[in-house]
Amino acid sequence: MSKAHERVVEAQFGPRAKAYVESAVHSQGADLEAIGALAQNAELALDLGAGGGHVSYALARHARRVIASDLSSEMLAAVARTAREKGLGNIETVEAPAEHLPFEDETFDFVASRFSAHHWRDFDAGLREARRTLKRGGRAAFVDVYAPGQALFDTHLQAVELLRDHSHVRDYTSAQWLDALGRSGFAVDACRTWRLRMDFPVWIARMQTLEVNVKAIRALQIAASSETKAHFAIEPDGSFSLDMLMIEASAS
Repeated sequence: MSKAHERVVEAQFGPRAKAYVESAVHSQGADLEAIGALAQNAELALDLGAGGGHVSYALARHARRVIASDLSSEMLAAVARTAREKGLGNIETVEAPAEHLPFEDETFDFVASRFSAHHWRDFDAGLREARRTLKRGGRAAFVDVYAPGQALFDTHLQAVELLRDHSHVRDYTSAQWLDALGRSGFAVDACRTWRLRMDFPVWIARMQTLEVNVKAIRALQIAASSETKAHFAIEPDGSFSLDMLMIEASAS
């Protein structure tokens, strides 16, 4: 990840650390429980792109030790503080971008990344680092928004994502995820998808999106085709639904 993009991401998320720690979208979900269960009895687990730390908190209840890695020092400070408040003494923090992890090869028994990969400047490099630092036979879980295969819907999604958050890089299709994981040395064990409703006022407030950009997002939603409105279930106030995936993989 270039230094320029690192600064963009940190500038976006550092001041919003508290909002992401408290975010209902990020702190809840059956996928969090599933990630924790996959790490059962792991000696050392990595939360890659930890953000508000919700994966770390889930992992800490199952793994002996957890490292929360993120490029935002402010996010990591919030994670460390919240871990102490929750009585989770087995979480450590490490500041690093996903593409350049400061860990030896085959360090971790389990690696998880949730709502992070769409911010990575180099998607494949982040996945290669996840694989490099995972022990052979170790398991991994990746959760993120995924892009629809149709160009019409994909263009709309990337546009509103970037308007809302200028550190956004790309939401990848499920096919792109599977191909990239294979290239990075992972064997895909399972993949499931679901829909997640985004409350527009909360979605915008969490990122403190500029009003001019909010108006642009609403203009795109209002002008969207009937097919696009149906796919994203766009509501009168701008609330909408995203396509989500969770991929379970192992180090092949």
